[in-house]
Amino acid sequence: MPIKHGQKLLTENRKARHEYFIEDTYECGLALVGTEVKSIRMGKVNIKDSYAKIKDGEAFVVGMHVSPYEKGNIFNRDPFRERKLLLHKREIRKLLTLSQADGYSLIPLRLYLKDGLVKMELAVAKGKKLYDKRHDIAERDAKRAMDRRNHDVY
Repeated sequence: MPIKHGQKLLTENRKARHEYFIEDTYECGLALVGTEVKSIRMGKVNIKDSYAKIKDGEAFVVGMHVSPYEKGNIFNRDPFRERKLLLHKREIRKLLTLSQADGYSLIPLRLYLKDGLVKMELAVAKGKKLYDKRHDIAERDAKRAMDRRNHDVY
């Protein structure tokens, strides 16, 4: 089977950019079984409430839901199982030190296919306070109003 080149977005965590300040992003692979890959390719995956953690020098994604593959029968796994993230050791060490800082978390932003392989964009993020969210909403509304005014002039 030929390898498909390029990227195809499978799912995105839109809520993450509203809830967190994104400091840094990393691309990582996932250790998956065959039926999970088939289900993910069909788009039956949810990363909305998931996060990553470092345990014993390895990175894992927790809370990612991959629906069981319909034709998978006995080969299907638990939809909410922890899946290992494939990162270099130096990246894992760096993520560990960043995530241990106060208020920082490791949040998956999106899941996509890159050259036929499932990849995840992982972000080092700091949680927003309510007033930060209100400020972002006010900025967005002001920008829309300005665009609307500029558009009406022409």
